[in-house]
Amino acid sequence: MTQPDIVLRTYGLSKRYGKRLALDRLDLEVQRGRVFGFLGPNGAGKTTAISLVLGLLRPTAGHAELFGLDSRTRLPEALRRVGAVVEGLAYYPLLSARENLRVWAALYGDSAERRIDEVIELVGLTARARDKVRTYSQGMKQRLGLAAALLHDPELLVLDEPTNGLDPAGMREFRELIRDLCQSGKTVFVSSHLLNEVQQMCDDVAIVKEGRLLMQGQVTDLLRRGEALEMQVTDTSGAARVLKAIDWVRGVTQQDGRLTVEAPRERAAELSRALAEQQIYLSELRPREGNLEDFFLEVTGESDADA
Repeated sequence: MTQPDIVLRTYGLSKRYGKRLALDRLDLEVQRGRVFGFLGPNGAGKTTAISLVLGLLRPTAGHAELFGLDSRTRLPEALRRVGAVVEGLAYYPLLSARENLRVWAALYGDSAERRIDEVIELVGLTARARDKVRTYSQGMKQRLGLAAALLHDPELLVLDEPTNGLDPAGMREFRELIRDLCQSGKTVFVSSHLLNEVQQMCDDVAIVKEGRLLMQGQVTDLLRRGEALEMQVTDTSGAARVLKAIDWVRGVTQQDGRLTVEAPRERAAELSRALAEQQIYLSELRPREGNLEDFFLEVTGESDADA
């Protein structure tokens, strides 16, 4: 049985289309109350994985658990606790946002009907709630989709590229909304190619490529792996030799008379001391923050992160 703090777990989840393996033995683990980012280049299998978890596709092998419920036998029960915004969500273009939400609320009952005003305000559509959806921008449709997903007050939100069509201000508002939802106790699973957004929004991340999981972990841990120290010294070549000989230094590169040293920033004094012992002295030392984009490119070998 899945542990109580794990809301979504997949076991060897696979999907084959003829000879093409779209998803290959995916093992994911999403903890309760966190924002989980799902990243990968074009054709990586992200949408396939989401469709399998939501029961929109049948897996070739493996299965998923939602809230400890086996998707093979208890999927309808589990999905009552899930809200999703996936590609191709249908709207009634000649109806207003409020009228669309009334249609969707009818699927859930009176409790969802009573939440319509609340979710409209929550996603920032109050001023346009009575306008026909055909007049909405793509970003506004994304907000409406999120409002629909929140109607039945789900424990888990699954969002496929939720910031598509949003301008920078809208992205920031959406990011803050997701963090607020997380703080209120919801778990959010976000598929996205916008690495900067994921870095600012997510607690955990998984990266897939060609249907295979490359890694998963906490964003803070991954960024720490990418941190480094940049320095200028009196003897660049000599410093590089000294630093490369230190067993906990992960790497040293030289460029334009500067050194980039992959090492924990809290051990900077030890680096300075090791150089001084060889009569090599620092003229400048500053930390370099790790970022998710660099880590993504390193792991996938991709030149971009298009989903």
